Amino acid sequence: MFDHFVWSVVVSPPLIVVAARLVAGGLAPARAARVLAWSAAVVAAASTANLAVFALKAVAEVPAVAGVLGWSPEVVQADTAQVPWVSWASLVLVVAAVASVGRTHRRHRRDLRAAQVFSRPGDGVLLVEDDAVTAFAVPGASRDPGWVVVTTGMREALTARQYQALLAHERAHLAGAHHRLVRLAELAGAAHPALWWVSRQVGFLVERAADEEAAAEVGDRRLVAQAVGQAALASTRSGRVSQVLHVAGQARPGAVPRRVSALLRPARRTRRMPAVVPVAVAVATVVWTGEAIWDLLELLWLAASGR
Repeated sequence: MFDHFVWSVVVSPPLIVVAARLVAGGLAPARAARVLAWSAAVVAAASTANLAVFALKAVAEVPAVAGVLGWSPEVVQADTAQVPWVSWASLVLVVAAVASVGRTHRRHRRDLRAAQVFSRPGDGVLLVEDDAVTAFAVPGASRDPGWVVVTTGMREALTARQYQALLAHERAHLAGAHHRLVRLAELAGAAHPALWWVSRQVGFLVERAADEEAAAEVGDRRLVAQAVGQAALASTRSGRVSQVLHVAGQARPGAVPRRVSALLRPARRTRRMPAVVPVAVAVATVVWTGEAIWDLLELLWLAASGR
């Protein structure tokens, strides 16, 4: 069974990180964000399931448990006799993974509740009296499409056309349900540390996707680039941190220049083939996880027969 642990827990998550490089450079930002978020989530779930399988094996090795359930603990232990640590290490790791995912889920719910304290405006845009240079999209509940919150500090920092580009960007976040992709990717990163970089990449990709949607709506890529750059510059001058055009928390250093640079270039042609790599890794991991579960059941049956 150890080969299942190696593939699903040790090998697959780093492979998704490598695949993310291909996907980010070859797919359109919106499609790349979806492919990476879902692939990372599937790999994280499979990795956690494999840890759970080995954690159950650790419990099955306990003589008292084996005595109650009627199987030989020696037979169970023999399956991983060369790596006796793996079962008990998995028990610790699966508890840590579940706890980490729980904390991340609670943080997302808390952040969403905090954003929803703002009342929904009739026109979908709420202007808040605040000197902070900030704008963000607030996802709605059920069929509510959500709304955009903009501070007066942000509004005053932009020209009328730049402001329209900003609104187009934030509405693109709502239309694309980008907050869900970010949440999915961050939960994957919480489940397995190797996927943390992928969650950051998804956060950047949804910003790029919203940039491209805004550019298509206003018909001017340079205008959107100016809006992004001006908002970042204004927030620096004000000394207040800006969350402008960012649904994934605080932007990483260098993210704004990369977005501006991409907008100042013509929209590039994209390919679909890079999506095959992370999807293939995710599918293979699911298959391997299913085999791990089957192998555990077979092992317990043999242990019961050999008692």
